[in-house]
Amino acid sequence: MNTFGKKLTLTTFGESHGKALGCILDGVPAGLTIDEDFIQSELDRRKPGKSKLETGRKEDDKFEILSGVFEGLSTGTPIAMIIFNTNQKSKDYDNVKDLFRPGHADFTYFHKYGLRDYRGGGRSSARETAARVAGGAIAKLMLKELGVEIQSGLCEVDGIKGNAQDFVHAKTSKLYALDPAVEAAQEEAILKAKNNHDSVGGVVLTTATGVPIGLGEPLYYKLDAILAEAMMGINAAKAVEIGDGIASTHLKGSQNNDQITLDGFTSNHSGGILGGISNGDTIIVKTHFKPTPSIFKEQHTITTKNEELDFKLSGRHDPCVALRGAVVCEAMMALTLADMTLLNMGKKMEHLKNIYKG
Repeated sequence: MNTFGKKLTLTTFGESHGKALGCILDGVPAGLTIDEDFIQSELDRRKPGKSKLETGRKEDDKFEILSGVFEGLSTGTPIAMIIFNTNQKSKDYDNVKDLFRPGHADFTYFHKYGLRDYRGGGRSSARETAARVAGGAIAKLMLKELGVEIQSGLCEVDGIKGNAQDFVHAKTSKLYALDPAVEAAQEEAILKAKNNHDSVGGVVLTTATGVPIGLGEPLYYKLDAILAEAMMGINAAKAVEIGDGIASTHLKGSQNNDQITLDGFTSNHSGGILGGISNGDTIIVKTHFKPTPSIFKEQHTITTKNEELDFKLSGRHDPCVALRGAVVCEAMMALTLADMTLLNMGKKMEHLKNIYKG
């Protein structure tokens, strides 16, 4: 499936080394101011080649709106956007066209479809996430008008954990680091892996504040379940935690329960979600990314003809995919919350009366 969402749907298209990537965002209410500078700024945060910590592929990721916007406002019809690829080096992949790269989707795509686009992984490449960020930027514009703010940053790299959650610092950090105290060590770990022709993993913390109570559709479209699905759908994501996540399994119920006062919750172990529904507190999600599978060490694999061999990869790759993954996590959080906001509108008669009877 290439479509995400129920009321607000995002369909993406394109491949890593194809002519273009793009998306169709359907369900955006009419009258939303479409700030194209903001959308481009989001794409600029995700685009490759900004520092030595990222892939050397240089893409401007300039987008064009093809439909759904008139005189700066959404028209209520599908918004189509396109981003042309300009810096493909497909010859880098000539030596892997008949073999399966360990850790990649080559093996599974080939066996599922009987063929695959070997140029950078084709559709399975993280390059596709540019389209998600474009769609997520419009979702952010929707949520901003409701007072919802989404932020993210890297809280762990190669096992080096930060304690601080400085989202302001993360916005100016080359690696979106949340804790300035460990940023240098995290950067060193990434560069060391890169110099050793290897890669490292990382963990992204994403939060949403100002979220209204009531978002989430039990039982089979719970907010936490769909957030987990959204994050797990990002390339290289291997685990998702809501709130305290795994740590909550080490607590007693008396420790884990968020007690309630007239002023709100006294803690937020739940990550802002109870029974699959937002409780008005900060939404907290951690997404764990595996080490980038594209490494330059000699590896063993098989070919499409079931022959074993050793090979070395060439090309341009991120030594830590979690860095730019932070921007994608924000986009998927925004798309999920915007979709849930639209779904929630018809859950009470008073909502319908407010719309149709004024």
